[in-house]
Amino acid sequence: MTSAETTALVTRWVRPAVRAMAAYQVPDATGLVKLDAMENPYVWSHDLRQAWTQRLCEVDVNRYPDPHARALAATVRDTMGIPPDAGLLLGNGSDEIIQMLAVTLGGDGRTLLTVEPGFVMYRMIAEFTGMQYEGVPLASPAFSLDTDAILSAIERTGPALVFLAVPNNPTGNLFAEADILRIVESAPGVVVIDEAYAPFNDQSFIDRLERYPNLLVMRTMSKMGLAGLRLGLLAGPRAWIDEIDKTRLPYNINVLTQESARFALEHKAVLDAQTDQIRADRETLFKALSDMSGVSPFPSDANFILFRTGNGRGSMIHRGLRERGVLIKNLDGAHPMLADCLRVTVGTPEENRQFLAALDAALSSG
Repeated sequence: MTSAETTALVTRWVRPAVRAMAAYQVPDATGLVKLDAMENPYVWSHDLRQAWTQRLCEVDVNRYPDPHARALAATVRDTMGIPPDAGLLLGNGSDEIIQMLAVTLGGDGRTLLTVEPGFVMYRMIAEFTGMQYEGVPLASPAFSLDTDAILSAIERTGPALVFLAVPNNPTGNLFAEADILRIVESAPGVVVIDEAYAPFNDQSFIDRLERYPNLLVMRTMSKMGLAGLRLGLLAGPRAWIDEIDKTRLPYNINVLTQESARFALEHKAVLDAQTDQIRADRETLFKALSDMSGVSPFPSDANFILFRTGNGRGSMIHRGLRERGVLIKNLDGAHPMLADCLRVTVGTPEENRQFLAALDAALSSG
């Protein structure tokens, strides 16, 4: 079969919406100071690693894992404060949970609504599950909720699914609680509060789950130091969780992840200490960026800081940083409100110093 024949078959059978999309790109960070993906930069101590690997030595991999990860779910409930009457669903990262939600609530004429700029996977998953996508711009210049515009869009589109990342990615800011609750009360379908960055602030809606029948809370363990395990959770009324669970593929949480996550949560004090360090270093990094000429950082309640360089230099500064061995996220061109914007993850103090030195040099050379 010729390549032309293969192309013709692909064109015929792959959905047009999928062919029009671009695959999610992850840049190679080999040899670079990696500050582009909102990861916890700290590794475990030698003693903790030894205890972990010993635990894994006792795991049998010849059998399928517990399909409901019951032991892990019980540990998650205890450590995350999930109400006892709430349902709980575990996923292979938040991305799988977002996809399960879209599959469960999607269909012809169904709408997924969120704010922009926001987490790119909401749009991508809406598109490849066939949902209509509605992105409501945030208010400029502080990226706050334009609540009236959102309520108007809700009335116009009647969304089956609303996502609000709190704090928002990529802007890093929390939204006013009163505005969020107005949206929850006005939405005809499900509202999912994505608390991926909950470890880095003091706001949560988990304690509201029993008050609102259409409210779900989603979290990931990636940002708290377990990105390599790919583990997310969704909590909310059991009636919703039971239906969403039907779209979960069997054995989605492998046996090594189940045991590793249980071990990590049993040592949550270590993760909490790392989180406290990141929160303190975030303030130090924010001040340093604020003091730099030609840089305007936005306040953050996450483990990253969005900043604007101005004068059309965003992409150039990004290239300059990479040439100096530092990889951060280039958001220039991703959305009109993000012109000349870059996003840096809060790293270790030494990584932050390397980033600031590279940024100073890149700004000077530009």
